[in-house]
Amino acid sequence: MTDFSHIRGKITMDRPLADLTWLRVGGPAQMFFQPADVDDLQAFLKALPLETTVFPMGVGSNLIVRDGGIKGAVIRMGRGFNHIEIEDDQVRVGVAALDAHVARKAADAGLDLTFLRTIPGAIGGAVRMNAGCYGSYVADHFVSASALTRAGEVVQIGADELEFAYRQSNLPEGWVLTEAVLRAQKGDPDTLHAKMQEQLRKRDETQPTKDRTAGSTFRNPAGFSSTGQADDTHELKAWKVIDEAGMRGATLGGAQMSTKHPNFLINTGGATAADLEGLGEMVRKKVFQTQSIELHWEVLRIGEPVPQ
Repeated sequence: MTDFSHIRGKITMDRPLADLTWLRVGGPAQMFFQPADVDDLQAFLKALPLETTVFPMGVGSNLIVRDGGIKGAVIRMGRGFNHIEIEDDQVRVGVAALDAHVARKAADAGLDLTFLRTIPGAIGGAVRMNAGCYGSYVADHFVSASALTRAGEVVQIGADELEFAYRQSNLPEGWVLTEAVLRAQKGDPDTLHAKMQEQLRKRDETQPTKDRTAGSTFRNPAGFSSTGQADDTHELKAWKVIDEAGMRGATLGGAQMSTKHPNFLINTGGATAADLEGLGEMVRKKVFQTQSIELHWEVLRIGEPVPQ
């Protein structure tokens, strides 16, 4: 029997996860752990049998948890991991800090991380997925990160080790990020805040921000983010190829591809994870049939389906 008596954080068995994801779907975590701080997380990982898989979970903004839930341990970092410290042109930030909050705090200090303002989620996921928009990516600002290995060893990671690419990095299986250091160019705080307000205005005009979504569903086939510039090409944007495949507004159960922005998968109410993933696969199939383009999921899908 594993001894967790020395753990200060909260361990919950069979914890439902639907209320922790933006799409509000999914089964339970076999074990759900909320560490108090880095030392507590390290102690937990060292005590946890090595054969037990771990899944670090942020705020659930870019996630479909399948209806059968997640086997192993789900780790959700909170207050002990949301620090933001600024020195010169660098921002040291805990993985639980929200992207939008980091952008605002950096702007207050005259540092330009404005691209983070409209990205849903927290910094841990942003690093893991090399999040980006308006032509900027985490990789462009990344200095280093701290992590714990599956065995609980503290490690420092550089950009070369993460091998950043479009919407992905090469973080080793089972490693848990704890903080990241980002570098930013200096700018006028008022100008930076005004820039972010304009970004928010454009987002609200073009995206279903009032619906239950998980952000962009599929990566752009062209392999890069929208730049936000007037000369930005839309030929190989995911929304464009979905639209041309006739899948804008398509539905399956309680799931729908947004009529406002067809690369957004919506839970209209009562959708299951199977509905959402199934509709996404229908879209992928139709796009491939009509345009010979293979869409790749940007939303992370994890867990087990409900046994038939």
